[in-house]
Amino acid sequence: MKKISIIAAILSVAVVGCTKLGVNVESELTPDNFPNNPDSYIAATGPVYTQLRSIYAVDYWRMQELSTDEAIIPARDGNYDDGGQYRFLHMHTWGPDHPNVKSNWEWGFGGINTCNRLISLFEANASNATAKTTIAEMRAMRALYYYFMMDLYGNIPIISSFPVVGQPATAPRAEVFAFIEKELKEAIPNLSASAGQITYGRPTKWMAFALLEKLYLNAQYYTGSAKFTETVAMADSVLTRARTIYSLDADYMTLFAPENGPQIKETIFAVPYDPNVAEGNHFTRFGLHTAVQNKYAIPFRPSIALSTIKDFYAKFTLTNDVRNTQWLAGKQFENNGSPIIIKSTKKGVDASYTGADGSAAVDYQLDFTPEMTLVKPATMDVGNDELGKAKGVRSIKFYPDKNSNPSTRYQGNDMPVLRLADVMMMKAEAILRGAAPTAVNGELQTADVLVNKIRARAKAPLVSGVTLDQLLDERGREFAWEGWRRNDLIRFGKFESAWGFKTNAETNKRIYPVPTSERALNPSLVQNPGY
Repeated sequence: MKKISIIAAILSVAVVGCTKLGVNVESELTPDNFPNNPDSYIAATGPVYTQLRSIYAVDYWRMQELSTDEAIIPARDGNYDDGGQYRFLHMHTWGPDHPNVKSNWEWGFGGINTCNRLISLFEANASNATAKTTIAEMRAMRALYYYFMMDLYGNIPIISSFPVVGQPATAPRAEVFAFIEKELKEAIPNLSASAGQITYGRPTKWMAFALLEKLYLNAQYYTGSAKFTETVAMADSVLTRARTIYSLDADYMTLFAPENGPQIKETIFAVPYDPNVAEGNHFTRFGLHTAVQNKYAIPFRPSIALSTIKDFYAKFTLTNDVRNTQWLAGKQFENNGSPIIIKSTKKGVDASYTGADGSAAVDYQLDFTPEMTLVKPATMDVGNDELGKAKGVRSIKFYPDKNSNPSTRYQGNDMPVLRLADVMMMKAEAILRGAAPTAVNGELQTADVLVNKIRARAKAPLVSGVTLDQLLDERGREFAWEGWRRNDLIRFGKFESAWGFKTNAETNKRIYPVPTSERALNPSLVQNPGY
């Protein structure tokens, strides 16, 4: 109930922001209803958060995960092909007309435009403390949207006023980087230092420090100039100044459960979801097999589409590591220990069966296999017999919500964007890349010390002399399906590697193209190289 009340407050006047940069939007705020207290300011900013959650867990997530070794949606006898869009992401063969390329551009600039609109409104009454805090929050949210867009598309327009005048021209990525850095630094003094129910799902000082840390960790790739010392400084801004606010939660899986929310002490910034009032989380719908519906009390029929890749799943072999439990692999059983049985026929289980008794009844025990042999390589199709449906290890990281909406199939698990474990892991990586270890609360934090804090929480064996490659694997275990894998692989120079059925090693695929539709609207936009 606490989470629902938070979402309701943020979304009480929410309307989706404009996505076309040249279209003026008349404010829903008038002199009669202009915010005059903290709650009304929060409500007025609702459109920014509505926009964020709208596709963060689906279209945005697909761009960041289906293009990597962490997640895949194969076709199953034509089902889930959807024009090849998931195959193109996996194979790195997308183009400027890909539906997710278009939807993410509109989403990101829709959010930026909405932030600009609200900032322009609030600046007219910026003399009181609440207005100053709200403007800082909107600048931090604009910086977050810009970070997502810069990470996805590289060189993009910088738009910081409303309404938009003329047709914004493409800016170099280094200039976008500097704009994000400036916005966050200038917002920090007026952002709240509180965490918990009051600020959950909204920017705080700690969110800004963590986002700056992410920005600096990737600075060498984004701008050509490394900022690993600055990365450590931003980490320490959280680890020292917020040491009584944030801590690693003892139970890893509770971080992603349907009941997660402001009580989680590790989450620095999250996208709140609710199956009825804040829709957008579809992990159970896309990821779980229909035959596990009863076991997890899922109030709708899942789509069986989404799974992970064998080589990525193979990283989850550390002894006693609780993070191994986020995957469903092998023969499946009901909660009472009985096997999960699918009543079928010999031919229904295995479409390649050629015996005369293909119609004979068979009780098939559901068995998720890491191998994903293709029956139709041209369309990345694994088949739709029972064996085909069971190909691919499934994820229950965002644990099935028994209170999901049965008609829309949305669930209530909030999605963490930035959390304390990431602050620690980013600091460890920066140290391995050359930054000096620093002391926090009297503890000299080397890369080993930081990684072992994460390992200890996971009940996994501790490390000694961790390397960069080992740290990348550790990030895979810790942050699987949280939307950071593409970012990580690019930074480690491994986005061009082969995995699953992907062999394309073109480096231009590190950034996505500017959508054809946007270039038609704005000829000032410059297409990215290779497209």
